[in-house]
Amino acid sequence: MENWVHLLTDFGIILILIVGISRFRTPRGARFGNATAAFALLCALVAVAYRNPLMALTLVFSVATLSAAVGWFVAMRVKMIQIPAMVAFQHGAGGIAAFLISFVELTRTSHETLSLLGEGAGILGLVLGAATFSGSMIASGKLANRLRQTPTVLQHHNSVLLVIAAGLAALALLAGWSDSRTVVVGALVALVLVSILLGIVFSIRIGGADMPVLISFLNATAGFAAALCGLLIENRLLIACGATVAASGSILTHVMCVGMNRSLIGVFTGIQPQVKPPGTPAGQAPAVGDDTAHASTSAAADVCVPQEAVQDPIAQVVAVAKSAKRVIVIPGYGMALAEAQFDVVKLGETLTALGADVKFAVHPVAGRMPGHMHVLLAEAEVDYDQLFELDDINKDFSDTDLALVVGACDVVNTAAIDTADTPISGMPILCAHEARHIAVCNLDEKPGYSGVENPLYTNPKTILLFGDAKESIRRILAGLAPETEPLAAPTI
Repeated sequence: MENWVHLLTDFGIILILIVGISRFRTPRGARFGNATAAFALLCALVAVAYRNPLMALTLVFSVATLSAAVGWFVAMRVKMIQIPAMVAFQHGAGGIAAFLISFVELTRTSHETLSLLGEGAGILGLVLGAATFSGSMIASGKLANRLRQTPTVLQHHNSVLLVIAAGLAALALLAGWSDSRTVVVGALVALVLVSILLGIVFSIRIGGADMPVLISFLNATAGFAAALCGLLIENRLLIACGATVAASGSILTHVMCVGMNRSLIGVFTGIQPQVKPPGTPAGQAPAVGDDTAHASTSAAADVCVPQEAVQDPIAQVVAVAKSAKRVIVIPGYGMALAEAQFDVVKLGETLTALGADVKFAVHPVAGRMPGHMHVLLAEAEVDYDQLFELDDINKDFSDTDLALVVGACDVVNTAAIDTADTPISGMPILCAHEARHIAVCNLDEKPGYSGVENPLYTNPKTILLFGDAKESIRRILAGLAPETEPLAAPTI
């Protein structure tokens, strides 16, 4: 009877967790989903503690309280721009927890006590956990600008990875077959060290626009390591929760690869097929060099920019914005750096008050982690009905009067569809170049994270507003304010 109660409890907790994760699909449901998933994990913690009477309660309670306080302190003080680095760090924390559990269990028990499945799961969990830990630290360092953000490729990089993998296989066999406790402990310590090296060598080659793929992949490996720990200690809840995280992380990794139009193997090995300009296949934007790419079917009349505004880019954007009937805002990592999300959303509200139809176009790999732009815009309380994904919004650019690019480069870089054999060649982009007018609020004209020059900056329809994006948006708002009373002009 007790086993049935435990089984039903586990099923209920897992169901709550899955319901919470399912709400992450929309910005509106993400907050509720996050709270629901956290509640499920709290219930799991209580269930495990109840079924396994703890020793040294004072020590356990003190450590748990201190850890929770540190986590709360850090989370409350992390700025939105630091969220990707913090998420990567958390994946690393999950990895280190997994390999420590595996190490303790494998060293305190004998071959006779552990089943073959349990021992194999423990060794694999140790390897994955340690590699996830070091790989996540590298990713966190890159995202926090503590390490070079561009890929670091060693000589014969893939061969180095193969040698490390072969060494791990040999050490794993030694740890699994040896009857000497000293040999087993030594092999496990070596496994941890070599696995940490594997994570470092694996992650340093990932950079640029591929970072969201790495982050989601590390999410999956952290969950997989946790599930393997569950097999080792025979805990159904840990198996189920870890497997759920591994599955969701794997799906997210696939989504990120689709967003880049690249294979997972290609991202991680650096081996990509030779990509040629795709031309104009069905569903893709026309090449920028094609005159038809600049044609517009918008019902709105051409915007007349006053002569006195021709030399002032802010005045040009204001003039276009006042007459625009359809506006698409494209946020990117630069918006996060400038902390301009609140002003961008306010600009959207101002243009809506002027009678424009305003939409926000979010590329799957915009920012430094999956969903980064959604998080920023949700923080600024954007109307969720205004958020559109790439596949849903691209058809609207040719009927758009103003495409406003805020801190984005690679996701609107027309080199992806016009130039062969660049890091972003073949990547689906947001077709800002099809709009009647384009305004770019970026820090400077330097290439984005991919390092590829952006021809959009030389497009005759583009108005360049280089400098701090928040300052540029506020100046545009100030120019629009007289038209939208009682909205007050922003403070500059």
